[in-house]
Amino acid sequence: MKVIFTAAALADLDEILGYTGEHYPAVAAVVERRIRTVIERIGEFPESGRRVEVRPGMRMVPVIRYPFRMFYRIVDDRVELLHIHHVARRLWEQQPE
Repeated sequence: MKVIFTAAALADLDEILGYTGEHYPAVAAVVERRIRTVIERIGEFPESGRRVEVRPGMRMVPVIRYPFRMFYRIVDDRVELLHIHHVARRLWEQQPE
């Protein structure tokens, strides 16, 4: 399935890559590659993510080795990437919509 980024997910990705590039330049490319690999996996296996109980229709996958989680939903023939969340921040699934 095609993965579509919401504006919030794009902003999250820009923030993550900008921060990583500035503070950890030696691993920035590796982090970006890992995030993109997880996005590809979501497109190939959209139902592989864990369901988010408090938000029906939403799924979550961790970015293994890095402190991020990706939240998405399946809509018709595409996957909408909603948010890329750093695990040290307040749980996104608990924030009001």
